[in-house]
Amino acid sequence: MSSEFRGSREQEGEEVKLVGRGETGARAVLAAVLTIALAGCTPGGSEGMKQGRGAVPGSADGICPVLTGSTLPQLTLATVDGEPFDVNAAVAEKPAVLIFYRGGWCPFCNTQLGQLRGIQGELEQLGYQVIAVSADRPGKLKESIREQEIDYLLLSDSSMAGSKAMGIAFEVDDGTLVRYSEYGIDLEEASGEKHHLLPVPSAFIVGTDGVIKFQYVNPDYKVRVESELLLLAARVALGDTSQSD
Repeated sequence: MSSEFRGSREQEGEEVKLVGRGETGARAVLAAVLTIALAGCTPGGSEGMKQGRGAVPGSADGICPVLTGSTLPQLTLATVDGEPFDVNAAVAEKPAVLIFYRGGWCPFCNTQLGQLRGIQGELEQLGYQVIAVSADRPGKLKESIREQEIDYLLLSDSSMAGSKAMGIAFEVDDGTLVRYSEYGIDLEEASGEKHHLLPVPSAFIVGTDGVIKFQYVNPDYKVRVESELLLLAARVALGDTSQSD
């Protein structure tokens, strides 16, 4: 079975794997960053490099995400009401924790969104805004807000233009689409599009200068960065190392 999906029946009792659990301090942040740097693409060879030329890889393993130290690409997404939202302009006003997730149909994503609520207050006290970006169309985001009781910002990237710009978009293969259908998941209905694209679940911390200070991107959709590690990375990005040891 494809590594991209193992249906909802098989997910019963299966927990989200968290990177950073049991680790503390700056060492944990460094470990997460190195994990991504080592997993990322290299110039001139990766299938994921084609994304910059308009193509999208045919698997999550082929992506080429923007890296720490890069400038955030131009991102214009949609609000729950379908209105355009300039992410870059928002980030220029306030640093952001930016989460890309697959959709409200994904139980691993919903678990992560719930865990994010647990550190939302602390992130906002540090001066951050929390933005979560979904492949779902705007109407579906309203369902997530209601069901997950989310009060941070949810944005739609149903066209996947934002995920392509971030280098995290991939095309779902036909076999996986069939399995999705067997479990009642219709990507076209969820996104309102026929592109069959999804983002690799990702977390980015972006400063008001538009520079990415931290990122975690893992092709294994079951593995997400631990909330406490994300909070620690947010502190380090601001130069606050008082709780990093």
